[in-house]
Amino acid sequence: MTRKEFIAQVGINAAILLAPACITGLSSCKKKKEEKPRSVDFTLDISTGPLASNGGALINDGVIVARSTSGEFIAIDSACTHEGTNINYVSTTHSFKCPNHGATYDANGNVTTGPAVKSLTSYHCTLSGSSLQVFS
Repeated sequence: MTRKEFIAQVGINAAILLAPACITGLSSCKKKKEEKPRSVDFTLDISTGPLASNGGALINDGVIVARSTSGEFIAIDSACTHEGTNINYVSTTHSFKCPNHGATYDANGNVTTGPAVKSLTSYHCTLSGSSLQVFS
């Protein structure tokens, strides 16, 4: 076997060994399916804890629930759409801010400052006595 034949044979064998990995890698480049909105339905007791007073907030089941300084309840996804860091409620501006890269969202979950470009899902809130229901 000549040197040229040897190198050709090594190349062919390498291609045969790597082909399955390459094909699998290419299949992951397909466009991701649109994510379906998740279903949210939980109840919180607001008689104690951060939601008992205006300006408080907490995270439950991947949702940040906040009570504005005027007493309105707001619920949106808690993970920043940029890199998934949990956002914080800023009561003085009635907005949400990611502590990681500074993305901000309004009370409806709309991006007001990047680097995030996708809005957060917002949820409904219904108050009955001291029970706050948060749902899709």
